[in-house]
Amino acid sequence: MSTTLSPIESQFATTDEAEAYDVWFREKVEKSLKLADMPDAVRIPHDEVMSKARARIEAKLTENAARHLA
Repeated sequence: MSTTLSPIESQFATTDEAEAYDVWFREKVEKSLKLADMPDAVRIPHDEVMSKARARIEAKLTENAARHLA
């Protein structure tokens, strides 16, 4: 049975909502910790990801600019 919670005490309306969020949050943390334990070969360095993202953005900007000039 779910108990209604006061907004002063909790951001959730009921204890069921609070418990469901707790389960979801713990699953996310557990998954994150498992990812952190993966070998380095699986992970991509931040700088590499950002470099590829910037290149894709620049390519799209160039493509859009070419379309507008044509």
